[in-house]
Amino acid sequence: MVQRRMTRQIKVGGVPIGGGAPIPVQSMTNTPTQDVPATVAQIRRLEKAGCDIVRVAVPDVAAAQAISAIKAQVRIPVIADVHFDHRLAIAAAHSGADGLRINPGNIGSSKKVKAVVDCARSYGIPIRIGVNSGSLEKDLLKKYNGATPEGMAASALRHIELLRALDFHDIKVSLKASDVRRTVAAYRRLSAVTDLPLHLGVTEAGTLFSGLVKSALGIGMLLAEGIGDTLRVSLTRDPVEEVRAGYEILAALDIRRRGPEIIACPTCGRTRIDLFGIVERIEKALATSVAPIKIAVMGCVVNGPGEAREADIGIAGGDGIGALFRKGKVIRTFPEEQLVEVLLKEVAKLEKSRRPKTGGLTGGTTTAANRPGLADRKRRVQRDEDR
Repeated sequence: MVQRRMTRQIKVGGVPIGGGAPIPVQSMTNTPTQDVPATVAQIRRLEKAGCDIVRVAVPDVAAAQAISAIKAQVRIPVIADVHFDHRLAIAAAHSGADGLRINPGNIGSSKKVKAVVDCARSYGIPIRIGVNSGSLEKDLLKKYNGATPEGMAASALRHIELLRALDFHDIKVSLKASDVRRTVAAYRRLSAVTDLPLHLGVTEAGTLFSGLVKSALGIGMLLAEGIGDTLRVSLTRDPVEEVRAGYEILAALDIRRRGPEIIACPTCGRTRIDLFGIVERIEKALATSVAPIKIAVMGCVVNGPGEAREADIGIAGGDGIGALFRKGKVIRTFPEEQLVEVLLKEVAKLEKSRRPKTGGLTGGTTTAANRPGLADRKRRVQRDEDR
């Protein structure tokens, strides 16, 4: 069992981050944020996949203003991702963003950062200091001979101290590079000197295969060391795939599970059924299931059930037929064309008996009923200004 590093806890909407809370899986929309219907549709797909927090790009005022309409139609917290213009961060907060992500290397002067901090404090929302190796400050690039882990950690500490000097403490931090070793080294260095919650990720990780490998290595190594309080797997792909990958990394380390675990043999010359097609059909059918069931799909009737005896339920193929088994014991054989249907029916029975009372994080679902209304937040800001 991974012994997690204890950090301070903050909240994004209703989702706790740090302090031993379950590790939230995040993603980011790739629709134009100002296209409210498209963005809402994508967030709803992410919600269905188990996404706990979503981030939206805010490149202009229209995108910032769209957050209000988006939040009215989704359940999970929405973070505004802002670069270059501090006024957009303020506009996003006014529009109801549950958190802000700013890059200290490009947001502007300390005066502009202070304006963002004052606004975040008024609305009671956290800030993520997002250090990126590609936008490190010029003086740190010179001092550390490039975007090194030491330089990235120094940048983070500089901006942590800036926010703390402004008496702002609802902070989380990320230090992302596009290569694994530099990313891991930067997080290790920072985690040794601060108790702030850390957002894990390998930026610009790449397409499906390269991105999965980089993210699994980088995020996985840090999680295995107890470092990390929330994560996003960055892929040049449908963001729903990012959520799925995030849960797979957490499940592989036995940190957090969501839905069935599917194990399958790699196939060999003894396989006589379409195992690849069968696995894909099962995986697709169970994509939104939240039941903690272990399912085995094996290619060999002789060895399959025994090799997968720890699975709750499974199938093992023969020559045009297959066996349904539970905990390694064969129950009955069926024609190949019936195997997927038979397995899914058995899974449905198990799912019904094991369905969790809630599919999300404890205290982690932000709904219209339990999150502060935008009008209430604006009234609170007005009271603060009147003082």
